[in-house]
Amino acid sequence: MNTNSQKKTQPTLSHLDSDGDIHMVDVSGKHTTTREAHAVGQVRFPSDIYTQIKAADGMTKKGSITQTAHIAGIMAAKRTHDLIPLCHPLPLDKIGLTFIYDDALNAITVSASVKVTHKTGVEMEALTAVSVACLTIYDMTKALSHDIAIDNIHLINKTGGKSDYNHA
Repeated sequence: MNTNSQKKTQPTLSHLDSDGDIHMVDVSGKHTTTREAHAVGQVRFPSDIYTQIKAADGMTKKGSITQTAHIAGIMAAKRTHDLIPLCHPLPLDKIGLTFIYDDALNAITVSASVKVTHKTGVEMEALTAVSVACLTIYDMTKALSHDIAIDNIHLINKTGGKSDYNHA
């Protein structure tokens, strides 16, 4: 039995060369395609704090937590390459964020969708948008409680490029 044909190749880390040195991925040979990524995360609150925030429609002394987080998420997606050292700067075509109150979890669920027509994907931009939007909500509500948790930030799906991904 030939075991070599049955071996699966291990995935490689794209930011390491054959010598193990760090490098920015060369995308010059890739085709320009439309690429999209969607990410999600949650900001969970103690139940009394969640009730207070929802009753005020997200308004605090600092202003609207979701409007401020929306702007922060957009700005973060646009600056991902300044935050993540090996990310390419991308001319983003679209950035969208949504904020949904989840009564069952006493949480605000933050979703981000990012789109680009380029040679590399926008997963990091979507994840960065969600992360910074969640951090902004935390910052704007921490005076009410420090028992706030940012949870479950992850990629939902991506399309375009070499392979698509869909979190089941």
